[in-house]
Amino acid sequence: MAEKKKFLLRADAALFSALEKWAADDLRSINAQIEYLLTEAARKSGRLKPAPELPVPNSQSTTTSSED
Repeated sequence: MAEKKKFLLRADAALFSALEKWAADDLRSINAQIEYLLTEAARKSGRLKPAPELPVPNSQSTTTSSED
């Protein structure tokens, strides 16, 4: 995993409060919520490549027929 850069972010108290509540709703830390929002915004604007899609597991039926 690539090393993450650290930086100081100053935010308005009302914005911080809104982010704090949003992060709690999404079960994330405020830092993770901000990183998620920035990543999504960068992807939507075309400034960041889309995340690679994860392979979908082969969903084979596990039902078995019983013989009587």
